[in-house]
Amino acid sequence: MKELKEYFVGIGQVKGYIFNQVKASDYAYLYEVSENNVLHYEVFKRRENSLYECVSYPSDKAFGVWAWTCNTLERAEDKFNEIELNELLK
Repeated sequence: MKELKEYFVGIGQVKGYIFNQVKASDYAYLYEVSENNVLHYEVFKRRENSLYECVSYPSDKAFGVWAWTCNTLERAEDKFNEIELNELLK
């Protein structure tokens, strides 16, 4: 299974954005996203794409469903921990 890159520059819809992985686990990812020195954080559940044998980064349609945008690292870490806890309790 191919994992997500720790660092990458966006293309297409997110062209110019810089993505830097802050945390990763068996259940979730947290990325710091910057554009023109403005930061936000993206937190999302780990989703494996069996067709391509890789972990998928969420598209814009996933946000609010299994991915979230946070304005602060503290809030992003809280969401990351919430995903972890929910998955462990399943």
